Parts: sequence; C-alpha cells; structure tokens
Amino acid sequence: MMNLLEIQSPEFIKKLSIEELNELACEIRSFLIENISKTGGHLSPNLGVVELTIALHKVFDSPKDKFIFDVGHQTYVHKILTGRAKYFSTLRKFNGLSGYQKRSESIHDVWEAGHSSTAIAALAGFETARVASGEKNRNIAIVGDGSLNSGLAYEALNYLGHCKGLAPIIILNDNEMSISKNVGRMSKLLNNLRSSKMYLRATKSKARFPKFLYNLKVRLSNMIRGFANNISLFDQFGYSYYGPIDGHDIKTLIKFLTIAKRKSQPIVIHIVTKKGKGYLPAEEDNLGAWHGVGPFDIKTGEFLNKIPENMASWSSIFSELIEDYAKNNDNFRVIIPAMIYGSSLLEFEKKYPDRIIDVGICESFSVCFSAALALNNMQIYIPIYSSFLQRAYDQILHDLARQDIKVVFGIDRSGIVGGDGETHQGLYDIAYLRHIPNIEIVQPSNMLEAKQLLDYAFNYARHSVAIRYARGNTLRQDLIETSKITKPLWHEFNQNAKVNLIAYGDNFQRMKSYIFKNKLPVNLYNALFIKPLDEETVSKILKSSLPTYVLEDVTYISGLGSAIFEFAQKNDLPVSKLRIIGLPDEFIQQGSKEEIYEKYGLSTEQIINKIL
Repeated sequence: MMNLLEIQSPEFIKKLSIEELNELACEIRSFLIENISKTGGHLSPNLGVVELTIALHKVFDSPKDKFIFDVGHQTYVHKILTGRAKYFSTLRKFNGLSGYQKRSESIHDVWEAGHSSTAIAALAGFETARVASGEKNRNIAIVGDGSLNSGLAYEALNYLGHCKGLAPIIILNDNEMSISKNVGRMSKLLNNLRSSKMYLRATKSKARFPKFLYNLKVRLSNMIRGFANNISLFDQFGYSYYGPIDGHDIKTLIKFLTIAKRKSQPIVIHIVTKKGKGYLPAEEDNLGAWHGVGPFDIKTGEFLNKIPENMASWSSIFSELIEDYAKNNDNFRVIIPAMIYGSSLLEFEKKYPDRIIDVGICESFSVCFSAALALNNMQIYIPIYSSFLQRAYDQILHDLARQDIKVVFGIDRSGIVGGDGETHQGLYDIAYLRHIPNIEIVQPSNMLEAKQLLDYAFNYARHSVAIRYARGNTLRQDLIETSKITKPLWHEFNQNAKVNLIAYGDNFQRMKSYIFKNKLPVNLYNALFIKPLDEETVSKILKSSLPTYVLEDVTYISGLGSAIFEFAQKNDLPVSKLRIIGLPDEFIQQGSKEEIYEKYGLSTEQIINKIL
C-alpha cells in the first residue's frame, strides 16, 4: 500500500504495472472520500477522473507536457500525484490548498480557472506558442461534456480545427452531467455516441472475448465508426476522434493516450466516466448534491452542516418567493444557466416544470434569450451567481439595457463566498452593472425585504432590476401584509448620534444587531437601493456634516460609496467626512467570510473601532 502523503512528483507512476495503477486508483479514492468528508470540496467530479488522471501522468511528462483542466475543480487527483496530498487538510481553507489549479502552488499547474469552457481556448494559446517556439511537448485539455454547451468552447474548437501545424489533444470527459444533468443538443449527440451498439457491445465484450480479439474489435470499431452513423461533430471540425471509451479502464486509457501522443494532428478522445465513482451516495446522485459538498458522514452519507429550522439559505428564500409569480402568471419564466440545484430550484421545478428553462452553461445566451422573451410579453426571472453573470456583460449592456427591456436578475452569491476563492467571489457585479443605463440594483437584508423588492422589481420598476443576495442563511419571517416599496428607499435607524453608518444586505443586519445589542451611538442606514440612490436621504446624510462611513464587502471601486461620492460632486454636497469601508483593488483569496473580514478590517468589531 502506497503512502500518498510521501509522493513528491508523478515520476513514480512510470514504473507501476497496470495492477499497481489500479491499486493506486483505489487508494486515491479512499483518500479523497476520507479527506473531503472533513473539509468539504468537489467530491463527485474528482472521484470520476481518478483513472484518467493516473493514465495522463503515466503517458505524458508533466510539467513539460501541459495539462489544462477545464474549470479546475476536478484536479484533486492531479494535486495528489504532484506532491500535494499532505496539504489536503487545508483544502479550500484560508491560506490553504486551493480547490482549483493554482500556478503558485506547483509547476504542474500551468493554467488557472474556476469558470467553465475556457480550457480549449487556453489550449489553442499553448499550442500556438509551442509551435512558434519549436518545442516538442504536448498540450492536453481535459474538458467535461457540460462545458461544450458554451459558445467559447465552440469558438476554440473551430479555431484549432482549421489551423495547420497544431496538434492539440482534447480529452472529453463525458459523465452526462455538468453540476446537474446536462441539457441541449450536444448532450443528446454525446448520448447517441455513448448508446451506440458498437460502444455497448465493446464494453460488454471484455469479459467474453480473448484479449487479442477484444483489441481487434476496438480497432475495427474506431475504423468504421463513421459508417455506423457515428460520425461526430469533432470529425467535421477536423479532429481525429477516438471513442467513446471506458474512462475507468486504465489500460485502455493508456493505449489511446499513447496513440494521441504519437499523432501530430488535432485529436479528441471521448471517454465515458461515472461521476462520483467509488462512493455510492455520489454515484446515485442525479441532482448535483454531491458535486460540491460540505463535511459529511461517510457511513450514512448525511451532510453535517445543517441549517437551523428558523433559518433558510438566501437561494431557497428567493426560490420560494417566486412561486407566487409562477402560480399567477402563465407567462412567467425562470431562465437558469445550469444551476437548478445550486440555486435551490429543485422544488420549484417539480411544482412548475413548464415555468423554468435550463439553458445549460450559457450565461450570455441566457440573457439574450431572456431579453427576447421579455420583449414578447414574458415575465422573466434570471437567478445566477454574481461571478457567472460577468460572463454575460455584453448581452446585459448591448441586448438588454440598451433596448430598455425589463427582466429581473436574482444575483446569488454576492459578496464574499468562502472556499471557492477568487474565481467565485461576488465582488464586481455592482461595479459592472452600476454604470449601465436602465439597470437598477437593490439588496434586501431580510426575508420580508426580499419579498418587497421582488414586488417592486416586477410591478413598479421601469427598468431591469438586479436583486443581490449573499451566499449564506437568513432568518425566516412571517410574510404578513406590509407597506409596498414603489420607489428608491433607504431605512433609517438610531438617529441623533454623531456618526453615520450606511450598509446593505447581510452587512447591514450584522451591524444592526451589534449596534442595537450594545446600544452604540451610531446613525444606521439600510441602503436597500444601490442604484438609483434614495437621493433625499443621501442629501440629508451629507448635509449633516457628520462623519459618514459606507460599508460594503465588494471592491471599493465603483460600489455604493463611489455612487455617493459621484452624487455629492454632481450636487455640490460636502464629502470631506465621507469614507468607504470595503475591499481593496485585488483578487480576494479563499477563506471563510469571518477570516476575510478580519484580514481586510471588515469584522464587526474592527468597523466599530474605526468609526467610534
């Protein structure tokens, strides 16, 4: 039995037999399950690529040969084989091992990502540079089938397919899922290949056929695949296509990777894997619950961090609140880009299957599609992570806002998100939306305000509205009849003190709780509207000439604080005592909210010490 903690480099794999490689795969799976059960992390994607990653390191020579993992969340096995197993207790923690490829961690990590569908474009760059420099190494992109829904992947496939002299290798890891089940024509095309008689017979033949006959069968199957209606999109793009092959058969993987290594032409190897392989609860998951997990009990498969009964996640709150719109409006639609599970919409989908459209990992398409739907009298709600919405910037500006078409965005995971780190922090949506005309930005601090702001967005707003909400939980509330919000509004608390504090969302709630509990002399403002401002209240605050602080856990550039400065300049209002408490102009690394707040002076106590 190998001690995975002692691995320094992948060189040792070259000496191992097939039997030893299979033993290594079992040990790695046990290691992943044991460690991720404690730290949390991306379990299913990594359990599905154990044999593939071992075979890659067996055939190729990292870091000379470069592995470009799409998204990067399925690189845990790669990290183990390149000497980082001993750091897994720090996975996704503050100053710990990243859950994605990280160039600063290892020379074996040559590319970084966190979003989908970038690997083939990066592969094109690596390949073009390789040819220009005369190097003889190989560049390999490992791409999930869900990533092929994205336009960026097709742009790169198109480019590489027509360039002479390039020899990219693309491993298509086909597990029938992205986070949840895949959608779209590409998914069906791959399913047809996966369901072809040749593939099914080949996979069943291993036990029945002698080795030499089985190998001959595989070769013949690949030779005649075009004549069996298996000509793929990749053939038509100019790639030599091999597959589908069993992605958990190390010997077969090594064989086809070796063939690819020797070829000097664009190649796609289509492998079929089982997401979550080796851990039954993950294998049986068709929803995406085991894609990214918190700590769990290995024996029972139960997650350990349960939400208290009086609390609910912001995602689930919004999924519940939009049910009224689906119930009462036949033209209401939820447009979701591949995040039904992450956005807590499973129950909504069960109740209103005809009111929700999953477009796959296609953020740009989702916005343009939604704009056209809204133009045709559909009422549209788009729940989307802050970090993913930035992928649709041009469609928001050019196709939606420029035409002043009204939709409602539910911007999930706004602010600090935790262990996913810099690629997923929701720090920039205010900055990249606030300067676009015909877009309003709001954020509730509790469940009641969420209901009021949804009502405002659908029934009173004249333009598109982006409703921000954090990753995390909030108190459940009885949604009694209350006053409606019909125009930009801020709430005022604790007046007649000598200092003003402006905040919104969860930051407002934590500051309110602390200030009220300790009876601190702070004038507190809940900035429900980030754009447009409650100009009357802002004018009153600035004219008070009191020290005024704007708290926000986004980049201080172009946030609410910047908006107040701009308003003051336009209206000749004093700003000498106005200060912004926010995050600096840098990418914020992984860590809990509390750790990030402490590092950047945003903890509750640090803020109070700063303003009093």
